[in-house]
Amino acid sequence: MQYLVTGTMVSYYFVCKRKLYYHAHQLRMEQNNEDVALGKLLDESSYTRDEKHITIDDTISIDFIREHCMLHEIKKSKAIEESGIWQLKYYLYYLKQRGCKEMKGKIDYPLLHRSVEVELTEADEYRLKEVIKEIQEICDGAITEEFPKKKSICKKCAYFDLCFI
Repeated sequence: MQYLVTGTMVSYYFVCKRKLYYHAHQLRMEQNNEDVALGKLLDESSYTRDEKHITIDDTISIDFIREHCMLHEIKKSKAIEESGIWQLKYYLYYLKQRGCKEMKGKIDYPLLHRSVEVELTEADEYRLKEVIKEIQEICDGAITEEFPKKKSICKKCAYFDLCFI
């Protein structure tokens, strides 16, 4: 089956492949997770002057766009920063494939009063092609890890009980 790869799927790929698999198979547990609720509250209360949640092709959902084609993603902490960076690079890649070549990105951390600029390189594009292929394979297959590897971020994950209890 061919899955429509979303920014959330790219993010989950870099956080936890098991979480990605569960998400792709419609097993959603985020609605009851306190950390997810806090993140949504932060998103709703930050950058209120900007038009937010710009969805393109039902595939990517950009938090907001401003200043010379700059995509912005709002994150509450830097705990899983790599996944946020790759999610934003995927958005840039996705838009580039559709003719928007001059886009740049920025991850905003309102609670930290910091931001990180993100650009898409040729090496990133090559890596994203591999990631998209691997996401498709993960979603098509079965969970291969007999026991998930516990990471420091697992205790805050919406899927913690499913993996470890």
